[in-house]
Amino acid sequence: MREFKLYDTLSRTVKPITTSEPGHLKFYSCGPTVYSYAHIGNFRTFLTTDLVIRTAEAIGWDVTYVSNITDVGHLTQDDVADAAGDDKMAKALASKEGDQFANVWDLARFYAVAFEDDWKRLNLKTPTVRPRATEHMREQIVAVEDLIKKGHAYETPTGVYFSVDSFEEYGKLSGNTDRENLQVAVRDVVQDDNKKNPADFALWKKDDKHLMQWFSPWGWGFPGWHIECSVMAQKYLGDTIDLHGGGEDLKFPHHECEIAQSEAGTGKPFCNHWMHVTFLQVEGEKMSKSKGNFFTVRDLLEQGFDPIALRYALISVPYRKPHNFTIQTLKDAEGNVERFREAGRRIEAILGEGWLESAGDFGSDQLGQELSGIYEQGLNAMLDDLNTSVAIAKALEGTKAILRISSLSESDAKEGAAFLAKVEALLGITGLIATQEPEEEAEPEIEGKLVSVWVTERDEAKKNKDYATSDLIRNKLTAAGIELRDTPDGTVWAKR
Repeated sequence: MREFKLYDTLSRTVKPITTSEPGHLKFYSCGPTVYSYAHIGNFRTFLTTDLVIRTAEAIGWDVTYVSNITDVGHLTQDDVADAAGDDKMAKALASKEGDQFANVWDLARFYAVAFEDDWKRLNLKTPTVRPRATEHMREQIVAVEDLIKKGHAYETPTGVYFSVDSFEEYGKLSGNTDRENLQVAVRDVVQDDNKKNPADFALWKKDDKHLMQWFSPWGWGFPGWHIECSVMAQKYLGDTIDLHGGGEDLKFPHHECEIAQSEAGTGKPFCNHWMHVTFLQVEGEKMSKSKGNFFTVRDLLEQGFDPIALRYALISVPYRKPHNFTIQTLKDAEGNVERFREAGRRIEAILGEGWLESAGDFGSDQLGQELSGIYEQGLNAMLDDLNTSVAIAKALEGTKAILRISSLSESDAKEGAAFLAKVEALLGITGLIATQEPEEEAEPEIEGKLVSVWVTERDEAKKNKDYATSDLIRNKLTAAGIELRDTPDGTVWAKR
């Protein structure tokens, strides 16, 4: 079995990933908080985790990949373990952009769907499981109860807190092991005179006025941000997972707190390998709306840029190196992606439609051996801490080898097809499949009427203040899996 090496934040070394089951990678990566559109810096991290999956699969591993959606509990001042401030979801609802939503639940659903749309446009693989925090409340409450029973957590008038003093290894991931200085560093966290240590962080917040709340043994409230990932990772991957990923900003406090509460609860190592992705700069500076260099995926696609070129640009620099994204690098990426597509068009002219899906392995002729060697060099670069710059260079080298043949034979076309298929599987940057527009689904009918007809009838009922009929239609559509959202421009519907 081939080795797949990544830098491990915990041991501070590049080392092989060790799987608990031979050839089966159990991988958890922190997903977005769905209070707004995800920006391209977020997607640098998500694309890196996608490359981990593709590389593992390229050497024959099975992958169980879990990436969550945070739709409650993430507070605005999250640079300390026990954050203060507003819940990001509630703050978004109170903003100008939030005016279009009837409630915070609608806001969460809208941005979760938008995120998944951007995910597909950038040709990312769908996670095995994409759990939501709000759908795992029972498990979170049970986990908090267990930590209390084991002496790792305690209740106060404002919530339930994890006791960092009860876990000797707190700080081992981030290096924040100096307890005295750690207390000074977190002096601005939630003030609670009943906390045993200022560094203790909330597992449950008591708040019967919060927009999203659940009943617990400690009254109405909502979970802390950190507990959700521990619970969802262990539910779907077991007590000890193979690999955990995220942006470098999550190292502390989020991942540090995950380790503490998970290992305190099970008595087992939480994760064997940790990876963190370096921040993305844009035009040489940190992204900022005031500086005009803040981009979401849809911002750039609305400007006419190719989504696969955006993917190419975001993965072109290895994940641990600083990456300065510029519009010029995106334009250059479009030119390189076009080379892949030109090679694909030349192959299709000989082999016909469906050539990519039916591509075989390399043959033994000269072109096949050349392309096989180039691909292996690219794969080896990915296996060595995801060296994407080398892997992409090798992908381009192989493509140029195909394009330099003035007249492709059928044999040449088959070798080229094998190469491009492997590059697409490994890097996802050719976009030869992903850029094909999916066929539009037929509009569903409910009780003999199209959904749009029901929506029109409901709008008419509301206009006439016939709210009983309006509610009846909404309930009928909801039961059939149709979600309605009232906006200033009218009612929008979507299949759930």
